[in-house]
Amino acid sequence: MMELELFKALWGMEGTYEEQFARAAAAGYAGIEAPLPAISQEGEFIELLNRYDFQYIAQVFTGGDHIASFEEQVMSAARFKPIMIVSHSARDCMTEGEQDRFFAAAIEAEERVAIPIGHETHRQRAMFTPWTTARLLRKFPELKITADFSHWVNVCESYLDDQEDNLTIAMERTIHIHGRIGYPEGPQVPHPGAPEYRTELQLFLGWWKGILLCQLKAGRPFATFTAEFGPPGYMHTLPFTNTPVSDLWEVNQWMTEFVSEKFMSWRG
Repeated sequence: MMELELFKALWGMEGTYEEQFARAAAAGYAGIEAPLPAISQEGEFIELLNRYDFQYIAQVFTGGDHIASFEEQVMSAARFKPIMIVSHSARDCMTEGEQDRFFAAAIEAEERVAIPIGHETHRQRAMFTPWTTARLLRKFPELKITADFSHWVNVCESYLDDQEDNLTIAMERTIHIHGRIGYPEGPQVPHPGAPEYRTELQLFLGWWKGILLCQLKAGRPFATFTAEFGPPGYMHTLPFTNTPVSDLWEVNQWMTEFVSEKFMSWRG
């Protein structure tokens, strides 16, 4: 029976790596998701992964010469033995031809390192809308994604009611879920448990359920989920004081626990 493995995003967490890892371990996470550490902290990072017996999901971000940037970062990530790499890939402003060249090279790099890579559905990136993503997924059958549909709801300024076919192929090709709930005017609701965002919560739960049922049907032994609500910039703040309206740790913990409970009933 497929299990759901829960990962802690280090994005927005305070304190040293040691403090962040210890808090994630105490909360019972299977591992952490984070960008590659600075060269000066690589030893500490690897030691902490081993000490807490954590799995690692590495994040990479392409820029400049996007193909060279991707290949360099993926090779660096491989040294940390991640179970998966999440990539902010290419750019929205690239032509289709430029995007195609990037993803053809990305697939070759993925084959070389033999680590699954989920290209994130993210604003500013090639997969910033359901239709640009669907085009790429249809062209490249080997391509896989990390589903963060909060960006699509924001970019499309809608609940994606007219994107059923594109959502279906995206869910079928998802290997990892970023659990953040967006709304048509923004990529992050103030708190997913707030009753005024019940519509958004149920919408995203339906998508996540669809993804997990696809993975269950495919016979995957485990699925992965990272609650990824972010700090200010993403999190709403009060005017004049910049005080966050919610506690980041609590918001992500609420989302993690809520989906974990739902998963038990979805799995049957």
